Amino acid sequence: MTETLDLIVIGAGMAGVNAAKKAAHAGWSVAIVDELPYGGTCALRGCDPKKMLRAGAEAVDAARLLSGKGVAGDTRIDWPALMKHKESFTDPVPENMEDGLKKAGVQTLHGSARFTAEDRIEIEGRGEFFFKHALIATGAKPRPLGFPGAECLIDSTDFLNLPELPKRIIFVGGGYISFEFAHIAARAGAEVTILDHGARQLKTFDHDLVDMLLERSRAAGIEIISEATPEKIEAAGKAQRIFYGKDGNTQVKEADLMVHGAGRVPAVDELNLSAAGIDTDNGGVKVTPWLQSTSNPRVYAAGDAAASPGKPLTPVAVFEGKIAASNMLKGKQTEPDYTGVPSVVFTIPELARVGMLEEEARQTDDVEVSFTDTSGWFSQKRLGETHAGAKIISDTDGKILGAHMFGPDYAELINIFSLAIKLGLSVDQIKTMPAAYPTGTSDIGSMF
Repeated sequence: MTETLDLIVIGAGMAGVNAAKKAAHAGWSVAIVDELPYGGTCALRGCDPKKMLRAGAEAVDAARLLSGKGVAGDTRIDWPALMKHKESFTDPVPENMEDGLKKAGVQTLHGSARFTAEDRIEIEGRGEFFFKHALIATGAKPRPLGFPGAECLIDSTDFLNLPELPKRIIFVGGGYISFEFAHIAARAGAEVTILDHGARQLKTFDHDLVDMLLERSRAAGIEIISEATPEKIEAAGKAQRIFYGKDGNTQVKEADLMVHGAGRVPAVDELNLSAAGIDTDNGGVKVTPWLQSTSNPRVYAAGDAAASPGKPLTPVAVFEGKIAASNMLKGKQTEPDYTGVPSVVFTIPELARVGMLEEEARQTDDVEVSFTDTSGWFSQKRLGETHAGAKIISDTDGKILGAHMFGPDYAELINIFSLAIKLGLSVDQIKTMPAAYPTGTSDIGSMF
């Protein structure tokens, strides 16, 4: 007899796990399925392991910045040992995640999944399941690239599992992945190049602070080639050559490893969505503002798999998963609130933003913009940091519209501004906040 479930969740990342537990706690019969180990991209193949590796790069960079200022000796990264440090976190995740789901009453399944009808799904090795509701939370995958030899590029998952770090590395694309991994690899001693087809990198971040990041990246030994269009990759002995168009000419560069950093797309193309009558938009599941499929009301989507207004960030996936589950449970149409969601590029130092960009704010309001070079402040001076800055955007009533920061520990500081935007706080209200001194937070009052 084919089993009927109240909810089947496809994808055991942050969106799927949170939704599955919420529905099970409410008494629903719930199953979750993934063909990969449980934990999703963030815990296993992205955010968390990346920051584990970044810890080594931070330590090396900190020592180099203070060389001659009280720190002596040659600090270097032992890549295999750093990888083991990363694995000490990632290795237990799948089992712990699955145990937590089982304790919550969720049936855990493994294998590929594909829809066979509007209310049915087939799971590899387990047969067909009927469902009253389904949640698609399959995340994203590297964007397909059309030039010859693109299959030679490794993806971010492969990079995070390299047993040894090659000497020469080229990152194709000028986004988060390329810059974050380039900063790690450069501190580990690799010769690093970022090859980007665009004129500007990290376009969703403040351009003044991106310029600071580019200067800091080059000072760390990272070569950045913009307006370079990849044409083909071919073998060169044990190495590889990439041919790219630049200034009307074809140029070539050789490396031992080439990494895909040219963006990601929703990972839904293996689900046979058409069998369930599920429409897509820009590659993701087309959803209503409350995350329900526009064409199959039994189905919801959350996280990177959904064509929602939310950014492809872990916190967004978490609250979208919870809201989707709540809407299914209660039959409501609650919409996610994306106000005040921060995002960070974890370079060294990090680049952070929350709220509107300056150009966005100027299109809608009369605004006040405070741009401050903080590189000479005590917070940076004590670390030997050479580049840092902050840009705060507010309206004429003093309400904070956006905050943009580049500097050490600014990934933590941006959360203060996230809360301010979420709660509608003003510049004056933020200035009245007492802060421990000397800390990065105590700098906030001087940034306006």
